[in-house]
Amino acid sequence: MSDIEGNTIYIGKKGTMSYVLAVITQFNQGTNTVVIKARGKTISKAVDVAEIVKNKFVNSVKVTDLSISTEEITTENNTPMKVSAIEIRLNK
Repeated sequence: MSDIEGNTIYIGKKGTMSYVLAVITQFNQGTNTVVIKARGKTISKAVDVAEIVKNKFVNSVKVTDLSISTEEITTENNTPMKVSAIEIRLNK
């Protein structure tokens, strides 16, 4: 997984197109695999990013792996909380 770590896009609070641009930039720099990761409420944005890249910008991209999980995080007041997570692997 270490060779993929530099090609991982973590979805957060930015606009969807910012992440689309980040994925496209990775592919344009010669990367063949990009991993999109998201947790909680940003999961739908991660799916949107993958679909926009695949359908509108880089038609040769395929989703080669999709994994879902539950991660435990610690909130600001030190309470453990379980949150859903997704990892989408795109290959050119």
